[in-house]
Order: sequence, then C-alpha cells, then structure tokens
Amino acid sequence: MSPGGLSRLEDRLGHRFQSPELLQHALTHASTTTDRLQSNERLEFLGDRVLGLIIADMLCETFPHEPEGDLGYRFTALARRESLARVAQEIDLGASIVMSDGERETGGAAKDGLLANACEAVIAALYLDGGLAAAQNFVERYWTPLLDEDHRPRKDPKTALQEWAQAKGHALPRYQMVHQSGPDHQPMFRVEVRIGDGAPATGEGASKRAAEQAAAEQLLSVMVT
Repeated sequence: MSPGGLSRLEDRLGHRFQSPELLQHALTHASTTTDRLQSNERLEFLGDRVLGLIIADMLCETFPHEPEGDLGYRFTALARRESLARVAQEIDLGASIVMSDGERETGGAAKDGLLANACEAVIAALYLDGGLAAAQNFVERYWTPLLDEDHRPRKDPKTALQEWAQAKGHALPRYQMVHQSGPDHQPMFRVEVRIGDGAPATGEGASKRAAEQAAAEQLLSVMVT
C-alpha cells in the first residue's frame, strides 16, 4: 500500500501506527503467499479475542441490568461475520487488502468472510501497536452505532429455531453438511437443516457454524410465516 493510502486508512482507524508493518501484515491475505505465517491469519485469531473482550465490556456497561443470557444474544449479533464485514465496508477496507489478482477478480474485496477476517486482523494490529486503548477506540467508534440500532436482545437463528421447535412440541432441528467447496484459505460450506420429517432448508457460509446459522434463519423464516 502507498504511504498515502496507509495514512488515509489510519485516519479511518483513528490511530497512527508506530510500526506500520503491523498494519501491512494485517492486510495481507493468504492468497498472496505460500507461507501462511506471512498472511494475516494469526492476527485474525488474536483480533477475534480482542474484539470479543471489548464488545463484552461495552455490553456490560450499556446494559447493567440484563442477565447473562440476554447479553449473550447481543454479543452474538455484534461479533458475527456480518457485523465485521459491515464495519470493513464502512472504512473501505477492501480497497486496502493485499490479495492475489485471481481473488480480487472474483470479488474478494467484497466478500463478507474475507472482509470480516481482515477487520479482525486490523483490530489485532491496533492492539499490538497501541495497546487495548487503540483497539477499544476503534471498536467503540464503529460498533456503538450497531449496538444502538436495536436495544432488544437478539437471539441467533440457531437458538431461535431451537426454541421455536421446543415451544411447538417438535423434535430438535437436525443439521447436516451437504457440500464444501473453495480453497483451504477461503472455504465455503453448505448445510441443510430440517425438523422432523419436514422439508429442509439450506444455508451457506465461510464456516460450518455460519452455514448452520444461515440454514436456521432460512427455515425459521418459512416455519413462522
């Protein structure tokens, strides 16, 4: 990335890096290197944990009278891939990610999974360069509007579908992975869910969990209408 591009991204992140190579590392997609340690995957791992801590702290401060279960619903909504991708799009992170020509030509800069992973890596870079305060400043700046959109506790689709099935006296939902495609660094899973002998619903995602959530959401939309 050019110095000018790096500076503009730092403006959106609200932090000037003492070690710019950390940010460059966070923006390096696995498709550009044969050495996975040179990609941003380890930073994704760290950033996921840093984000989780900050969101949990925000929720406890904002909703001091809510029980753990309700906070958990809110946490799931704020930490999920879609929320990360939404923030990544807001700061135009896709334009800064270093990826292979093939990945970019197939729309990599707009893929929710790729954007979410890079956003987690950037959060880790902020944490490593400026401490928890730098990461917290960024997360609070961009996640507070998401938190304020809906003050009702949100249940993830799998939980909502299970509770609906139990309330109706049905068997619990059954999930089955039916297909996996894509390279190791960017897999795509397809999962099928059904309740009893009912018709199944299918969902896709960059992880089995994400695919299960998508399938549950699809089936729930059919069952409750």
